[in-house]
Amino acid sequence: MDKREQILASALKLFVEFGFHGTPTSKIAKEAGVSNGTLFHYFATKEELIRELYISIKNDLNQFLFSKITPEDGIEVIIKKVFIYFIYWALDNREKNHYLQQVLFSPHISQIPEAVLREQSQKHIQLIEEAKATDIIKDLPTDLIYTLANSHLMGIYNYVVNVPPDAQKPIIESGFEMLWDMLTEQK
Repeated sequence: MDKREQILASALKLFVEFGFHGTPTSKIAKEAGVSNGTLFHYFATKEELIRELYISIKNDLNQFLFSKITPEDGIEVIIKKVFIYFIYWALDNREKNHYLQQVLFSPHISQIPEAVLREQSQKHIQLIEEAKATDIIKDLPTDLIYTLANSHLMGIYNYVVNVPPDAQKPIIESGFEMLWDMLTEQK
């Protein structure tokens, strides 16, 4: 792990444990085993470190999710895979998931350029648009569907994180079915 990665890993651990205000850069540098100067060589400000860590985790998450999709998958299968694999990723990466939520519900989210946020959600938005265009899901505003799906995902995650691992899979499957029933036209 190079110094930049050490700093990011230490920042993740400390931000999740102590929050943004409770984590001075000196504490991050010490945890990473680097000098303050080295930390500021890679990240000019604490805000830049917060932003870059968020972007890095989101990019890794999206790469993971979309690596699970094959060209043969239909739109429902793709949406189901994104849903299910997100929850499994979040269960396996609880610190990272916590950090994403921490930034999302803080003023720091406004420090992430709008173009970056759009790019990170682009594939998800395209899935929704494709499903709407083919009348697979209801013709509701795309941002409403995206928001509902994200809220539902986090609700299922927040529930399954507290149940025994052997009971998680059926709950995750049922969680997807509930979302799908909400979004699709009942014929």
